[in-house]
Amino acid sequence: MAWVVYMLRCGDGSLYTGCTNDLPRRLETHQSGRGAKYTRSRLPVTLAYWEAAADRSAALRREAAIKRLTRRQKLALVKKGGESL
Repeated sequence: MAWVVYMLRCGDGSLYTGCTNDLPRRLETHQSGRGAKYTRSRLPVTLAYWEAAADRSAALRREAAIKRLTRRQKLALVKKGGESL
C-alpha cells in the first residue's frame, strides 16, 4: 500500500491525525491500544477519513497541514469524505 494520511475518531469524540504506509495494520495497532499514546486512553477508535499521498514526504506534509486545521475544518474534511478502502 502507498502512503496515506488518516484521521481517527476517538471514543471521546476527538480526532487524531497520522500517516502510514500500511493502513490496515496501523488501524489494528491503534484499536488494540498499542498505537499512539494519544489514542491509547481514548479507545475505541474508528477510521473517519483517509487520503493517499505520493510518498512519505508528501504524507508528512499533508499530516502537518491537517493538524493545523481547526476542528470545524477537520470535521468538514471528514464530512466531505475520503477515499474508500
